Amino acid sequence: MEKLKNIKLCVFDAYGTLFDINSVTKMNCEKLGDIAEPFSKLWRSKQLEYSWLRSLMNRYEDFWYITKESLDYAMDYFNIKDELLKLKLLNTYENINCYEEVPEVLSELKERKISTAILSNASPNMLNKAVKNSKIAQYIDNSFSADSLKIYKPYSSVYILVVEKCNLVKNEILFISCNTWDVVGAKSFGFNVAWINRFNGKKEVLPFEPDIEFKSLIELPSSVL
Repeated sequence: MEKLKNIKLCVFDAYGTLFDINSVTKMNCEKLGDIAEPFSKLWRSKQLEYSWLRSLMNRYEDFWYITKESLDYAMDYFNIKDELLKLKLLNTYENINCYEEVPEVLSELKERKISTAILSNASPNMLNKAVKNSKIAQYIDNSFSADSLKIYKPYSSVYILVVEKCNLVKNEILFISCNTWDVVGAKSFGFNVAWINRFNGKKEVLPFEPDIEFKSLIELPSSVL
């Protein structure tokens, strides 16, 4: 396995990378039935689309607001009129769990004296709740939110946050994400990048490829020196 050298900080995207976004609809699948999977995909795709549109239009709202907007779209698309279900979905999202390998991976990185951070489009309140609910606070040194800049990844100034706040150079940082658009954004900015290809996806047809690719986070610690 190829190893990345001189890595002092591992920076993780949050949703889909550390936190299991599909668990939100799985926990409510009794109500959603056969549409649970397409509903989840539409909610997520609209969430991302609205964040990018708002950045381009200079009409910022925080990520929790966008999460609710995109849920409204998905419910309208599938003609679901159930306010109780809506509240349950939002509550589940607020109290999302991490993937099962995450605590072990973060603990191993800490044992090896590699710092850890989160860089996310999510609002600080969303991140705090997700970290607390997943019981991983002791493994995370810093959390950075795009909310402080009022614009979303993959805008380059969001990635700059890490460099400025952690006083490191780009080649000392490894950025980790399961989202191909985030992989492209981080690589374009100049980070070392690991793609967690959980869902057997395809690389974007853009000239910014990840340095390393895994099926899950469990392979990450052995790849950094």
